[in-house]
Amino acid sequence: MTTTTTTPPRPRRAADRPAADAGRAPRDTPQGIPVEGGEPVAMPSPRGMVRGVAATLAQPRPLAREAVRLGRDALRILRGTDEIAPSPKDARFADPAWSLHPGYRRLAQSYLATTGALDRLVEDFAAGGADWREVEQVRFVLTALSSALAPTNTLPGNPAALKRAFDTAGLSLARGARNMLSDLVHNGGMPSQVDRSAFTVGEDLGVTPGAVVYRDEIVELIQYTPSTPRVRARPLVVVPPPIGRFYFLDLRPGRSLVEYAVSRGLQVFMISWRNPTKAQSEWDLDTYAGGVLSAVDAAREITGSPDVTTLGLCAGGQVMTTALNHLAAQGDERVAAAGYAVTLLDFASRAPLGAFSGPRLLDVARRNSRRRGVITARQMGSVFTWMRPDDLVFNYLVRQWLMGEAPPAFDILAWNADGTNLPARLHEQFLDIFQHNALVKPGALTVLGTPVHLSRITVPTFVTGALTDHLTPWHGCYRTTQLLSGPSTFVLSSSGHIQSLVNPPGNPKARYWTGGEPGPDAHAWRAAAEEHTGSWWEPWSEWAIERSGDEVPAPESLGSTAHPVLEAAPGSYVRDRVPARG
Repeated sequence: MTTTTTTPPRPRRAADRPAADAGRAPRDTPQGIPVEGGEPVAMPSPRGMVRGVAATLAQPRPLAREAVRLGRDALRILRGTDEIAPSPKDARFADPAWSLHPGYRRLAQSYLATTGALDRLVEDFAAGGADWREVEQVRFVLTALSSALAPTNTLPGNPAALKRAFDTAGLSLARGARNMLSDLVHNGGMPSQVDRSAFTVGEDLGVTPGAVVYRDEIVELIQYTPSTPRVRARPLVVVPPPIGRFYFLDLRPGRSLVEYAVSRGLQVFMISWRNPTKAQSEWDLDTYAGGVLSAVDAAREITGSPDVTTLGLCAGGQVMTTALNHLAAQGDERVAAAGYAVTLLDFASRAPLGAFSGPRLLDVARRNSRRRGVITARQMGSVFTWMRPDDLVFNYLVRQWLMGEAPPAFDILAWNADGTNLPARLHEQFLDIFQHNALVKPGALTVLGTPVHLSRITVPTFVTGALTDHLTPWHGCYRTTQLLSGPSTFVLSSSGHIQSLVNPPGNPKARYWTGGEPGPDAHAWRAAAEEHTGSWWEPWSEWAIERSGDEVPAPESLGSTAHPVLEAAPGSYVRDRVPARG
C-alpha cells in the first residue's frame, strides 16, 4: 500500500512503504527480485480477515476524517492543482504519461489518495490498541486490495501496455491472452513468475561437484568435492530449511554459497531433505532433528573428525537449534560451533508473518494440516506471494498478460517455484512455536526426549539478519545472540529474506554491518556498527575457518568404506526420486 504526505510546497509523493518493504531493489535485476520462502506459515482465515477489515473501517472519527480529506483531494485533483505524485521508486508509474498526460495524472493521484487513506486507517486501528497480529492481518488484506485496484493492472489504465499494443500492431495483446490462458489452465489462475523450462536441477542449478554419501528415509547428505589442495579438518554441515529445496545455496557458479565455502577450504556437507507426501504426515521435529544428528555423524565418520561446525538457515536453524539443545543436555560435543542465517527463535517480534499466527487462525491451520497430511508448496507459497502483491503478483500480470512478455528465466525464481511439502505434524509444531513462542520458554517444547532450554547451548555462534527481511526481522534474528549462552558474533546483511542468502561477494550494491560484542539492544548495536561493501559470506567464512581446525591434505575421494558414494550430487531427493535405501 502507498501513503501520501501533505507538506507544501514540495509535491506530495507516495511515501516509502512500511519498514517491511523499505529499500526495495529494482524489479528488473536478478538481485532485486523479491523472493520469500523457507518459513512455515498458516493459511489466512477469510472470516478473521473480514472481521479485522470491518473493524478498521468502522472507526467513526478516523473514517470521517479520511472521507473529508479524500473529498478535498478529489476537488484539487479535478482542478489539476493537487500535488500528490507517485514515489520515484514505484515502477508502476514510471511511464512519462503518468506525469505528462492530464487524464493519467489525475487517475494516478486518485488512486494514491485512496490507498493513502486506507494506510492511515490501518495506522489509526493500530494506535487504537488493536492486537498487533490483527493489525498485520488487516494490513495484509488491504495491501493486496490496494495493489489489485491499481489502474496499471488494466489495459486502459496502463499507458505502457497500450503503447506496446500499438507498436506491435496488437501482437502483444495476442501473446498476453495466450499467457493468461496458459496460467488459468496450468498455474491456478496466477501469472507465472518464471520460465521453469529454462533450468534443470543438476544441469543448470545445483551443479557444484559432489556426491551423496549418506541416505535414509529423511535426508540425503551431499559431500562436495574439495577445490583446494588443503582443507580444514573439521567439516561443515549445512542445515537448509525443510521447506523448499537446498539448492538456493548452490544456484549456479558464481552464485553459490556452497561453491564459495568449498573455495575457502571448508569441507562442506549439505543436508537434502526428502519431499514428504501424505504417507510422511507424522514426521515431526524429532524426525528432522534426528536427521541433523545422522548427517553430523556421517560427516564425522567420513572426515575422521570428532566434531563438526554447522550452519542453519531459516527454519533449518530452528531444527538445528533443537538438535543442539539435545546435545547440550547430554553433554555431547559433536558440534563445536554453529552459524545462523535469517533464523527467528523468538517470535515475540512484531512482523507481517504475525498476520498468520493468531490463535483462531492457527487452530484452523492445524485442522486443515491434519486432514490433508501435508501442507503443499503452493498453499504456503500463496501466503508469501500475497505479502508482496505489487512485486510477486501484479508485476507479472502486467508483464505477461498486458505486455505479452514471456516469463523471465531467473535462477532464484526457478528455485522459488520448485517448492516442497511440509508434513502435517511438523507444520502443527511450527504453528505451536508461533503461537506460544515455545522455543524461548524453558521446557515448553520437547524434542528428542529433551526439553528445550536455549540457555543450555554454549557453543560459539555466528548470527545473521537481513535489513529488509519482513519474514524474520533482523532485530528478531539478533535476539538469538542473547538467548544462547555461548560467545556470539552478529552480522547484519542488506536485502531481504532469501535474497540475503544468495549474496556472493563482488556485488557492489551489497552491504553488511559488523560490530562489537552483541548486547541486549539490537538498535544500539546497529548504531555503532561499521558498514562494509560486500557479502556476509566473507566474515562468516573467516569465522568458520577459525573454528574448523588445522589444514590437512584434501581427500582424494569422497565418502568412506562405511559411507560409500551412492550417486553424484545433487542427488535424488532434490528431484523427488526415492531410490532404494543405500
